[in-house]
Amino acid sequence: MGNFAANVAIAYQVGAARGDRSILSAMDIQEDEMFAAFGQSINDLILSHRKDLERKRQARGTLSGLKGRWFHGRNAMSDPKTRWVDGTPEYSLFICGLRKLFPGALFVHIFRDVHAVVRSMLNFHRVAGVQLVANEEKAYKYWLRTVRACLNAEQAYGPDVFHRIRYADLIGNPESALRSVLGFLREPYSARCLEPLAERINSSNVPADFKADDPATDPAVIEKAMRLCAEVSETPQPLRPSCEIASQMEAAFRERVNHLSGIDRAFKKSREIIKALNSSGLALCVMAQVALAIADPCVAGLPQLL
Repeated sequence: MGNFAANVAIAYQVGAARGDRSILSAMDIQEDEMFAAFGQSINDLILSHRKDLERKRQARGTLSGLKGRWFHGRNAMSDPKTRWVDGTPEYSLFICGLRKLFPGALFVHIFRDVHAVVRSMLNFHRVAGVQLVANEEKAYKYWLRTVRACLNAEQAYGPDVFHRIRYADLIGNPESALRSVLGFLREPYSARCLEPLAERINSSNVPADFKADDPATDPAVIEKAMRLCAEVSETPQPLRPSCEIASQMEAAFRERVNHLSGIDRAFKKSREIIKALNSSGLALCVMAQVALAIADPCVAGLPQLL
């Protein structure tokens, strides 16, 4: 849904590009209205298809180890749930766009020690059968990108929207950690909330003797990650939102939208050029140059390359 948010912004640009000759502008449909409408539709779809997700998970045995009151309670007709959670780590990089789709969304940043995350990422293939990252350095860099993005969001939106907890607290003192999360969500605490934590799911099961010490990893990258990890561990999240940081995140979102929009225009233009050249036998010799132009954010350079 992160990229989807950027595509909604692109679609709005197209739909409002000609002023009152465009349907969105002519009807005074604002961008935030369009975002919220799509977000509401996504929310309704997810809630209406909850039973299908549960049916598939039960059929695949995904929840075979999670029995007891929690498993039965989540399917009870007398206890319908209207809040859903998506724990995709990649969403750390799309928070601004997600807030546009879901203006009332709340975010929980589960902060985990960088060494533990790197070890887990390098062993993720034990769960999924595929490598999550190519090497140790990329794992450190991924941790840096996602944690920095979450810290920016903490500053931008404040504690009413963003809540940070430590992974170590969630494991070592789960009741206290969950009470803080539920208090943030304005949901009542129940001891049954602890039941799912009795068994870890989606765990990389890192071997005890595993060592993450690839000599090819840039020591400067490790140092940056360790320094940030120590800083976050010792510093509480900001008490008030920052308009300045929020504006920076908005600008970064717009930059991404413009970049994606430019790539799309360049791709369409390249197809037209290749189609025109194909009959003359020149298409093959310009293919590499066209590919370079599409990959370059500076799409204005395409005509010069050709």
